[in-house]
Amino acid sequence: MEGIARARYLRQSHRKIDRVLQLVRGKDVNQALNVLHFSPTKASEFIEKALHSAIANVMNAPEAKEVDVNSLYVKTAYVDGGPSFKRWRARARGRANRILKRTSHLTVVVAEKGS
Repeated sequence: MEGIARARYLRQSHRKIDRVLQLVRGKDVNQALNVLHFSPTKASEFIEKALHSAIANVMNAPEAKEVDVNSLYVKTAYVDGGPSFKRWRARARGRANRILKRTSHLTVVVAEKGS
């Protein structure tokens, strides 16, 4: 039994989110939530919210009659780059520099240990 949660168009670079994702890949759900809750990064808030959603998706599935929360683990977790907002900043001599405000798409998959 698997639960999938996606968070799209997050206003942070995919590289910054992936650094935090490496802390929780393959861990038990309770341990991953504990790590994320005490991590001081903005990315940990995004990942924690998506992980809670994936757990809820497993628990509320029609075929999930006897799923124990303690038997769940983070099967896969990955982040992809999303669209970038293009902005500009004024520079010397009437020129402009481009600023890219990056976004990302986060996917978290939670599964039972026996499956």
